[in-house]
Amino acid sequence: MQLAIYQVDAFTTKLFGGNPAAVIPLKKWLSDDLMQKIALENNLSETAFFIPIENGDENQFQIRWFTPTIEVNLCGHATLATAFVIFNVLKLKFDTILFDSKSGILKVTKENKWLELDFPFQETLPSEAPAELIESIGKKPKEIYRASDDYMLVYTSENDIEQISPDFNALKNIKARGIIITAQAKSKKIDFVSRFFAPGSGIDEDPVTGSAHTKLVPYWAKILGKNEMIAEQISARKGYLKCTLKNDRVLMAGQGKLFLKGKITI
Repeated sequence: MQLAIYQVDAFTTKLFGGNPAAVIPLKKWLSDDLMQKIALENNLSETAFFIPIENGDENQFQIRWFTPTIEVNLCGHATLATAFVIFNVLKLKFDTILFDSKSGILKVTKENKWLELDFPFQETLPSEAPAELIESIGKKPKEIYRASDDYMLVYTSENDIEQISPDFNALKNIKARGIIITAQAKSKKIDFVSRFFAPGSGIDEDPVTGSAHTKLVPYWAKILGKNEMIAEQISARKGYLKCTLKNDRVLMAGQGKLFLKGKITI
């Protein structure tokens, strides 16, 4: 059996920037075990699989996401990468896609080169953090929050975010999907910056994390007193997002660049 595969750099305007994701269109689901093995073989932070919804409209699909080690309930950059493939490679003729996922219906809208994800708001609540988490990160934050399955650590400056160098072996033992670190940006063109670590999910540092921004955007909207913001994830590859808080939804717009298209043989 051969399957088409595409690799897209998401949340970037430049090749080799943003977050690479593999995208595999299917007619029907493969077994969970096989999809997990494919994701491990790809060895990217996420591989997205999608199928048409039976008896649905032509712009309706089901989507699932796998890291090299686990299936996850929500992934922003691989959703953007999947929409990029549908719009720009498969060239299906519509401007909105509806993905049915484990996190509900996710809408992606195309406007020129920009793709806007419509994701559910995720509230952050003040929290304590285990001492091992702070030791693993290497710097005490000024605030600690918990949002569903992530910790979010808030620091004083962008320099703090840039300089943090976690102990990933120790961080792997923290009971959380991932760790978000964030601070207000020093540039007037950017509102806030972040990084995301998820060694327990098979990813030491994720280059750009859409799902983390469903937690970051509501927090920074309250702090900054505005609902439209520009965010940068300052990993080595960097990612750029236009973000809007709209009621109980977070809108995140980004671009993508196609790196690879081919076939895998199973």
